[in-house]
Amino acid sequence: MTTVRVASRKSELAMTQTKSMIAAMQKIRPDFLFEIVPVVTRGDEIVHVPLSEVGGKGLFVSEIEQLLLKGHADLAVHSMKDVPAELAEGLTIGCVPVREDPRDALLTRHGEQLRDLPMGGVVGTSSLRRAAQIHHLRPDLVIQPLRGNIDTRVKRLQQGDFDAIVLASAGLSRMGWSHLISERIDPHDILPAIGQGALAIECVDEEGEVRAMLRELTHEPTLQCVQAERTLLKLLGGSCQVPIAGHAEQVDACIRLTGLVATTDGKTVCKATSVGGASAELGQAVARQLQEQGASDILAAYV
Repeated sequence: MTTVRVASRKSELAMTQTKSMIAAMQKIRPDFLFEIVPVVTRGDEIVHVPLSEVGGKGLFVSEIEQLLLKGHADLAVHSMKDVPAELAEGLTIGCVPVREDPRDALLTRHGEQLRDLPMGGVVGTSSLRRAAQIHHLRPDLVIQPLRGNIDTRVKRLQQGDFDAIVLASAGLSRMGWSHLISERIDPHDILPAIGQGALAIECVDEEGEVRAMLRELTHEPTLQCVQAERTLLKLLGGSCQVPIAGHAEQVDACIRLTGLVATTDGKTVCKATSVGGASAELGQAVARQLQEQGASDILAAYV
């Protein structure tokens, strides 16, 4: 029997996502034996410093990529929003399954929505993207850093450390915690992270039975939307070290992509939308519009 080793971070959310993908793969290849290879990444270990100060989202991926390259794992399940625009050489994203809700979720202690939070309310997030857009909408709110696994963040809200916290709706849904959400924030108000809500199954860039299996699990509309978003991210040269957002969605036979670059204080926001049929060209079009609005100058300040 062929054994497929699947690398995953040890967090409860990561394990939940990985087990769901293994269940889907097992249906396609019941003759395969799937084995989880748990990994603790630097991003998991460094929880008291914002990601933007210690290397960005690659901290959740780089150790896992080394396992794949060294042959110690065959696949890795990532949250797409944690995957850098550039993969390690020799690796590829072999599968993008159907996307969960891409929106950000507001969690509050008393069920308030973003517009209802009291003046001077404290909102927990370590995302520069979220902080910039919250500042733009509600400059009176106070943003304080919040790192850690999803369960740790929820506990800190419940303990009263914050009036509200912002998490990804997808992670809460996958954990079965949708009931905790006070508001699923409209992307017109807060644009999601690149790839938010989608999963990425990474593997070595070689043909074989594993790649063939992954192709069967790929959801083409999600793949096309994610490719448009990641093209935008790559052209802007961004990571979580800069306040960049992007969201693509199917509109009839086309894709509509909206991108955003902002200063962390939310005072300057560049935002652009384009509709088209080709992912790469769409990403290029939105990147060009943002650069024409001055996004390059904003991004240069974070290099």
